[in-house]
Amino acid sequence: MPVGVSPDAAENTTERLPLARVLPAIGGVYTAQSVVGGLTFLGVPAVLRANGVALDTIGLVSLAMLPWALKFLWAPQVERYRLPHGRPRRSRDIVVVGQLLAAGALLLLATTGPVAHWTLFAALALVALTSATIDIACDGFAVEQLAPADRGWGNTAQVGGGYLGMVLGSGLFLILVPLVGWGAAVVLLAGALMLLVVPFALVRETTATASGSIPHRPSLRFALARKEVRLGLLITALFEAGIRLAQGMVNPFLVDAGADLATLGLLTGVGAAAAGIVGTACGGLVVRLAGASRAVVIALVLQTAIVALLCVAAMSATKAISLLLALAILKTIVMAVGFVALYSLLMGLSSLRQAGVDFTLFQCADAAVAAVGGASAGVLAQHLGYAPCFAVAALLGTIALMVIPILLLRVAATTSDGNS
Repeated sequence: MPVGVSPDAAENTTERLPLARVLPAIGGVYTAQSVVGGLTFLGVPAVLRANGVALDTIGLVSLAMLPWALKFLWAPQVERYRLPHGRPRRSRDIVVVGQLLAAGALLLLATTGPVAHWTLFAALALVALTSATIDIACDGFAVEQLAPADRGWGNTAQVGGGYLGMVLGSGLFLILVPLVGWGAAVVLLAGALMLLVVPFALVRETTATASGSIPHRPSLRFALARKEVRLGLLITALFEAGIRLAQGMVNPFLVDAGADLATLGLLTGVGAAAAGIVGTACGGLVVRLAGASRAVVIALVLQTAIVALLCVAAMSATKAISLLLALAILKTIVMAVGFVALYSLLMGLSSLRQAGVDFTLFQCADAAVAAVGGASAGVLAQHLGYAPCFAVAALLGTIALMVIPILLLRVAATTSDGNS
């Protein structure tokens, strides 16, 4: 069930850049985005707590990431600027300038010190806002420049860069702070952001549309009017529901099963990064060999199986920590395979008239499912236990396995019929 590019690509046909230039460009940007995420979600909260900041105050740090959930609201405006009619695309301008602003915001963060102050929250919010905006342009660029056969490798760079960035933004930052101090550690991360954007700064794009064609005005309305986008949003929700429900309860399950925090820290740090990179490479290979649609089904089978095994482990109340840790590592690998497969499929469903808008919608849907899944998992596990929580997750995966292949057939029929 191969998914092709929408026929609207005909109005946007341009000479693609070589894959050897595209992968470093997008990989660097996606790594930088994840540096910001790792710093905000893991690095800064840990340092604040070590300096005695109250937990309820630390919790406010996560609000700085709201732009990532809401970026679909300004994605059309970003795309309108990025795709000027009859002139070269402006992806590079948005990404490079945005990265400069993000690095500048980090320099502002360096002056605050590890204390809860409005300047710290403002700096983190500015970094998140600029990074989310950069992501819209980078996603549009990736969809346009990656040939359908290369999208698996493109998503490998995207997801793999995400895992690497988390290591830099959390693990490396926490190592640097006691060695060189808060300010110097933040400055070094700001420098890393600028180095990571260099490959993208060296790319040169062609015109967005032919000068004689009718200009298109990117919008959410146009995106939601396309059957491919509606199907993609439904596939995303179904595909992610089960694994996202299980994801948030894996670490608490390990703690209650007897895993010590040091082991858990190693698992979620180096272990998760290594497993994620292995999973992204495997995902890219599966997409390359089987195609995006079949890769999505394969990944969903693996996700459902690993969640079912977690359910069995929870029901048996096993104390074999090594077995549980192995399941957690496998879960990370399988999730990475799933990300690569799903995003490769969604790239094929994004219109080249406004790729940044369409792909942003898909990502925001993924983030919404993750948020709902995490909150729901906490309620289920608290009141019913881990086994029922994982059982519901496995059931959701099973339902998805029955429905998604039907939706993929509709996707294939839609693209072959030329609907957009």
